[in-house]
Amino acid sequence: MATTTIRARLLEKTSWLQRASGLLILIPLSLILALLSDNFLTVSNLTNVALQTSLVAIVTIGMTLTMLMAGIDLSVGSICALAGAIAAGLMSRNGWPVTSAMLAGIALGASLGAVNGLLTVYGHLPPFVSTLAMLGVARGLTLVYTEGKPIAGLDKAFTFWGTGNLGSIPIPIIVWLIVLVLAHLTLRHTRFGLYIYAIGGNEETSRLAGIRISSIKIIVYSLSGALAGLTGLLLTARLWSAQPQMGTGLELDAIAAAVLGGVSLFGGVGNVIGACIGALIVGILGNGLNLLRIPSYYQQVIKGVVFILAVIVDLYAKRRRS
Repeated sequence: MATTTIRARLLEKTSWLQRASGLLILIPLSLILALLSDNFLTVSNLTNVALQTSLVAIVTIGMTLTMLMAGIDLSVGSICALAGAIAAGLMSRNGWPVTSAMLAGIALGASLGAVNGLLTVYGHLPPFVSTLAMLGVARGLTLVYTEGKPIAGLDKAFTFWGTGNLGSIPIPIIVWLIVLVLAHLTLRHTRFGLYIYAIGGNEETSRLAGIRISSIKIIVYSLSGALAGLTGLLLTARLWSAQPQMGTGLELDAIAAAVLGGVSLFGGVGNVIGACIGALIVGILGNGLNLLRIPSYYQQVIKGVVFILAVIVDLYAKRRRS
């Protein structure tokens, strides 16, 4: 009963504007692009958008968990690259079975995420600082391990995870949907999910209520790292090789997607479904700009303006909640 009451109070803090912000952007954007380009609504293009989005969305789900606690994880792009490189190396250089190498990549991501959590909790570093440091460390280790060169020669049983289909649905999309369902159920129907919202809403009150904040934070950062590692495996499989610079800028796409989907930068507000809608906005915007043949340097400006508008909405919603 108490859990239900707390959930209701947390929901009251979320304005209707913030809950619907993703759809308020996604629907008009899709309509405009459909009018401007005849190729936008084709099955092949929409499948391509969903496939591109799936990789960003998995990382965005992990990013959302950290942001709900008023944290952030800037290391996801570098962890993605390192996990993919290590898994590829274990298979092509050391002859590891595909399953073992993939599990090792995900475990590595989770371990690096746990280090982020430990630095934040026990090192008393702001999440921005601890994860920024991990961004540099993980990227450097990737370059050292790969020697700045792609790692190729991967088994077809592995590349299937990035290029294969189940029926007519690409495997990365299926993986994304599974992760989304699990994350949504965890946040909505478990005490662990409730504690994440509570910590983001008011950490001191949560501590006084007996919530083990340190443990929750370490677990959440571990999950963020694990999902970044999973994305690294899917991206490596899709590219048929581990690229040293893979995942560069992925953390910015994930943060932008989460904010566009109604996740507050200040914690305690948002959900993974909205965050994935935000990832769709990022994917559709990029796809639409390519279809319209907008030069890449203009695309960066447009994406930056959209992100700024999303932050302004977040700030407006925060003032209303206050």
